Amino acid sequence: MTRISSPMTRRTVRGLALATAALLPAALGLATAPAAMAATSEPAGWARVAHLSPDTKSVDVQLTALAGGAVVYELDDVAYGAVSPYIPLAEGTYVVSMVPSDAADDVQPIVRQSVDVTEGAPLTVAAYGRNADLQTTVFEDDLSAPEEGQARVRVVQASTIEPTVTVDTAEGRPIARDVPTGSATDYAAVPAGSWDLEISGTDEAATSAVDLPAGSVSTLFVLDDAQGSLTAQTITDSATLADMPVGGIHTGGGGTAATPVGPIGIAGAVAAALAGFATIGALHRRGVKADA
Repeated sequence: MTRISSPMTRRTVRGLALATAALLPAALGLATAPAAMAATSEPAGWARVAHLSPDTKSVDVQLTALAGGAVVYELDDVAYGAVSPYIPLAEGTYVVSMVPSDAADDVQPIVRQSVDVTEGAPLTVAAYGRNADLQTTVFEDDLSAPEEGQARVRVVQASTIEPTVTVDTAEGRPIARDVPTGSATDYAAVPAGSWDLEISGTDEAATSAVDLPAGSVSTLFVLDDAQGSLTAQTITDSATLADMPVGGIHTGGGGTAATPVGPIGIAGAVAAALAGFATIGALHRRGVKADA
């Protein structure tokens, strides 16, 4: 880790997700299904999924318990740049698999990654790189609260344009130095507020305006834009972790269409969505090429 100086068919579940999504207020302006709900009533840890491969089209994601092989969660139509909500899970080993959206039910996954969920430990499972050399990694997330008046932020470098990136504030405050592709930095404590960030590689550079509220924990994902340049988006991690223990980080919504396998209450799903649902598919809407 770079230190500062990731018996239902999929088609049936997709139909349920779309039907439930129709209940969300049109004012959200999001083509999404409900935010994530607990895969277990007594979660020990959490995992989320990030689609960071610029030329891989939207994927459907399954989380399968290694013990018994039961599918415990599905995410539908996860587009490039999208980061799911944290999914509360019982302690154990799970397999995360991704297949192209609308693929046949028996198609082989393009991604398969095992992940160990332990008590109190949120994780991010990320697929990154070009489709011809797609890779996965698991980032350990630290959502402990910063000191009063502070925010905590880290960088995940997923751009395929630059092998390493450096992130500074416009005022010259260093955030991260020479972060290699496929890695995450440690979290840096910064004064809370709005910041203009400068992201640079060897040949490319970009700017990104971010808001880091007091007490928040965020991840800055460095990505490719539709023109083949650097871009970035910030996810407030501490607002996407559901079902924290009493006294923990406040709950909120996440990023992609999500449907748990098994019976759920529609009202509960809508309530979870309204609690803070957000889609991070801006790059997809801008026309990122998807040739996979």
